[in-house]
Amino acid sequence: MSLLEDTKLLLEKHGIKPDRRLGQNFIVDRGVLEREISYAEIKQSDIILEIGSGVGTLTELLAESAGRVYAVEMDARMIEILKCKLKNRVELIEGDFLKVELPEFDKTISNIPYSISSPLTFRLLSHGFKTAILTYQKEFAERIVAKPGERNYSRLSVATYYRANAEILEILPPEVFYPRPKVDSAIVKLTPKKRPFKVNEKLFFALLRGLFSHKKKTLRKALFFSLSDVFGIEGKNKRRGIAGSLEGELAERRVFTLSPEELAKICNVLEEEL
Repeated sequence: MSLLEDTKLLLEKHGIKPDRRLGQNFIVDRGVLEREISYAEIKQSDIILEIGSGVGTLTELLAESAGRVYAVEMDARMIEILKCKLKNRVELIEGDFLKVELPEFDKTISNIPYSISSPLTFRLLSHGFKTAILTYQKEFAERIVAKPGERNYSRLSVATYYRANAEILEILPPEVFYPRPKVDSAIVKLTPKKRPFKVNEKLFFALLRGLFSHKKKTLRKALFFSLSDVFGIEGKNKRRGIAGSLEGELAERRVFTLSPEELAKICNVLEEEL
């Protein structure tokens, strides 16, 4: 029996219809699942975290490869399937990944709910781990790895660069999922790294949020608006004065052309001005 047929029968047996709002599109290609595990180079000593375990197809393979597996799943219907299928071979964590207390783990291999891709990624990167193999919507994955000047370059690109090396490993067509999504997907590898520069992190991420809301404007103009939008500084003259402290060709560059290092330099200048 194929993995697709097995998944359909399992869901039918439990009277479950996949909920698209919860991102329940299950990978039904065993080769893809095996490659995900291969990319992570799992050892028996590894502690693995899986986010959004669904019907447990990947979870089952992880349990065969790693020393310990934690599986996070918020749908109580899926929790019942996991309990029946896995027979205490993994430690189930029922709840919203963004809210539950996370255990310590070495690696995460997950086919995540696309609707929470951004907050999920930032929570992972703030937690600490060795390797993450994650399946994203292709468009989101392209934003993660985008370089300065590229169409998809965004604050997500910069924020990820600050914390990790990111690489798209392969593109997945809709037909490897059930139900089939309307978009292509991508498997991405994230490897945490040493911070590439020193900044006030709270100020830096606030600045990114403001500047990339006006990414096609010049830096000086984008900063002028960001000082009000993000930092709550009123008074046009005051904002012009702070924005005017940026000198040279950098101030006239479009935001989406600025490298993470250049944005860090701007952050450090702004910290002095504020």
